Amino acid sequence: MDNMKTQVRFKRMTRAYLDEVVAIENTSFPTPWSRMAFSHEIDNNDFAYYIAALEGEKVVGYAGMWIILDEGHVTTLAVHPSHRRKRVGGALICELFKEALSRGCLKMTLEARPSNFAALKLYEKTGFVSYGVRPGYYSDTGEDAVIMWKNLRRDT
Repeated sequence: MDNMKTQVRFKRMTRAYLDEVVAIENTSFPTPWSRMAFSHEIDNNDFAYYIAALEGEKVVGYAGMWIILDEGHVTTLAVHPSHRRKRVGGALICELFKEALSRGCLKMTLEARPSNFAALKLYEKTGFVSYGVRPGYYSDTGEDAVIMWKNLRRDT
């Protein structure tokens, strides 16, 4: 039952979603982003693109990226614990791919904790490949980050 696909729709993240986004963030990461950090990203960062995955009117996941020249840099992605393993994460990544392509991106990149096996599996399943490590990247634990890249166009 927990592998069933959840039907979600995607909307651009706004302040109206922040209570639910921050609640998911707080259950998902050891050092969560603050409401102010999300607010700054969606209101003041011209490079940023953030989306919410909605089931009905409830936020069940979110993702964001920065568009820098011809690259999309995934900054965050999380799914509510009750909706994990229901393809919401993969659907969020696919929405980021579509937006990145529409903005002329050739590649996408992200960093992930080596201990976050579920995230690494999701990213690999959606075509990201590990290209190295950033030593001590995560300041909260000193954990390294796995650097992953995905070509969005076959001719690159």
